Amino acid sequence: MKKSSFIALILGTVSGVLFALGMCMALLPEWNAFTEGVIFGAIGIVLSIVTALIWCKMENKKLPKLNGKNIFRIIYAIVSALVLGVGMCMCLVWNQIVWGTLIGLLGIIMLIALIPMIKGIK
Repeated sequence: MKKSSFIALILGTVSGVLFALGMCMALLPEWNAFTEGVIFGAIGIVLSIVTALIWCKMENKKLPKLNGKNIFRIIYAIVSALVLGVGMCMCLVWNQIVWGTLIGLLGIIMLIALIPMIKGIK
């Protein structure tokens, strides 16, 4: 494993955990930590952006351009992750196992579709 990949792995994991913990803190009323959760979530987002910048610098790569195609991919990825999350909520929170599983699988399929959308099919 290259040094840049290892650093990106560690920083990406830390940023993901901070973001997830922040969302749990903000969205679970039992925790009474909305403000702290928003702060943790924001730190996670900023750290993920810093991770991407560090990785690009270490790999001597340019940042992706923000054209229409990339903006569509970003929006599609966000919607796909939200569909997966709704399926998980339906299973775990609302006790709708069958529909939650089906919607979660749809979200997974949508996320898998990102691979050929970004890399292309050869």
